Amino acid sequence: MCGIAGIVTNEANVSRDKLQAMTDVIAHRGPDGEGFWISDDGCVGFGHRRLSIIDLSDMGHQPMHYRNGRYTITFNGEIYNFVELREQLQKYGYAFQSSSDTEVLLALYDRHKEKCLQYLDGMFAFAIWDEEEKELFVARDRFGEKPFHYAYVPRELFVFGSEMKELWSYGLPKEVSYDMLYRYLINRDVQNANDPSQTFFKNVFRLPAGHYGKLKLSELQFTVERYWDIDYQNIDYGISEKRAENDLRELMFTSINRRMRSDVPIGSSLSGGLDSSIIVCAIDHVFNSTIQQNTFSARFPGFVKDEGVHIQKVLDQTNVVAHFTFPDYTKLISHLEKLSWHQEEPFSSASVFVQYDVMQLAKLNNVTVLLDGQGADEIFAGYHSFYPTLFNELKKRNRSIYVEQLTQYQQLHQDNRINSLAYKPGITAWAKENLNSAWKSSLRKKMHHFRQIRSPFLNTDFFNAHKDVITGLNTKFDGLNHALYNSTTGPGLQELLRYADRNSMAHSREVRLPFLFHDLVEFVFKLPAEQKIKNGWTKYLLRSSFEHIIPTDIAWRKDKIGYEPPQQEWLSSPTITELLEQHKSKLVDLRILHKNVLSSDARKETGSVKNSRAWQILMAGMILQ
Repeated sequence: MCGIAGIVTNEANVSRDKLQAMTDVIAHRGPDGEGFWISDDGCVGFGHRRLSIIDLSDMGHQPMHYRNGRYTITFNGEIYNFVELREQLQKYGYAFQSSSDTEVLLALYDRHKEKCLQYLDGMFAFAIWDEEEKELFVARDRFGEKPFHYAYVPRELFVFGSEMKELWSYGLPKEVSYDMLYRYLINRDVQNANDPSQTFFKNVFRLPAGHYGKLKLSELQFTVERYWDIDYQNIDYGISEKRAENDLRELMFTSINRRMRSDVPIGSSLSGGLDSSIIVCAIDHVFNSTIQQNTFSARFPGFVKDEGVHIQKVLDQTNVVAHFTFPDYTKLISHLEKLSWHQEEPFSSASVFVQYDVMQLAKLNNVTVLLDGQGADEIFAGYHSFYPTLFNELKKRNRSIYVEQLTQYQQLHQDNRINSLAYKPGITAWAKENLNSAWKSSLRKKMHHFRQIRSPFLNTDFFNAHKDVITGLNTKFDGLNHALYNSTTGPGLQELLRYADRNSMAHSREVRLPFLFHDLVEFVFKLPAEQKIKNGWTKYLLRSSFEHIIPTDIAWRKDKIGYEPPQQEWLSSPTITELLEQHKSKLVDLRILHKNVLSSDARKETGSVKNSRAWQILMAGMILQ
């Protein structure tokens, strides 16, 4: 994993100094080396910062050239199936000088051009310059694990980098998008679901996940195309649960095997939840305890949501060396400004800092690569918000299964609002309320207006100037798979992947995500809804498939926490209280927040970590610094 930078211009004035400024600001992404290349005509330049993971020799140095200089690449990420791809390419006569996945990617592009992307199992963001065609090709992995940001002036300039701060180091102005800031303050959106290329800064864009782009030097017109999508409608209702479990285990073990390829020490993040526990136990199972696995966890002793008991259950049955960190508000205070600098855009809660602290722990113990569990909730239906969509689908498709599953849900969760064990039209008020809970655009807008009138949070002029940017989302889904598609390809997962990338790279660590193996994802989307949520259990198939290798108490945990710290307690500390008041005053002076906010205690408005006004004020104030 690394950091990339690039400049394409028709003015033939690309300079080493500009590229150096861009890569210097992302030195944390690649402390093991740097490299630069400028075309002979001075119109194209690439920069690279290297974090050595595969082939630690100088043969893996970038920017890398291929075919006597026809192709030049700057590449960030890992191609997990590069061994298999190299063997296939050798059959076609390709020879390799290194053991790196970068050279394999170049050869694959030479053979297949943009169609090379369909062969890749990996996380990546890269740019290839074709000197013969005078064309730039850029691409980002299917799910958006690796970032790619760019600024573009048609017919004049194209500048790109792993992080937005590279573009500002190039010389582009840093201007906050007040439309995005409004979305965040009114609706807690950290990404525009209707336009995934939009960022919190004007004229800075991100290449959406699963897309590639092309740019001809002669025209300097950047075009973007989608190369991968999930087919959520082609469902195999005939597959047995046992067959699904076997196939899922095989795919997961394949994914883990590939993601364990590394020439540097490798470990796992362990929260004590279902997903990270499966990864740790699966590694132990696949490698038959023959490797010494390191795990990294955060603890909050004395806090009701501390997961130490669950973590210990995993440790008791695996051959791992466990490492712990104990985040508190003093750590948060000392790292908050740096964390915000790394994240670049607002983040939802102090849980992001906890992940940041875990990555620092890995660095202190000289483990460079960590496997983690992001993506499982979105793919396997891990959120309780999926229940209404499931029941709505079953009600339309199979009423007997619908009644059975409602009953099982009531028995598991002791939900007294479901008070009938047999089907009746409109079985309960709860079902009626939830099965028709999709907000339409007009209703969503009215809710924003109502909240603002009832308890003004935003300055009235700021609210009126930006209120029309919220167009609403269609949250009425055809079925569970449709909802999972929205969850997997929409802002929710993108937000988590941004946190993981920036937190890991802040400490020069690499995070790999076994659940985001595209073959596995495509398989899960072919399964019926009732195999994903069953008998009241979210992620049912995932639980049943791996219950034999993880502790039973974790396989069938009903609660879901996921590195949730005592945020409200932290926000009450004197130092953070003072910082919060400073940001309040600044945002009121800028006519963004309503003056009434000055007399309110945002810390006490909610007990929910992800719905904290205080946290929003902190983030908004920091992004405007």
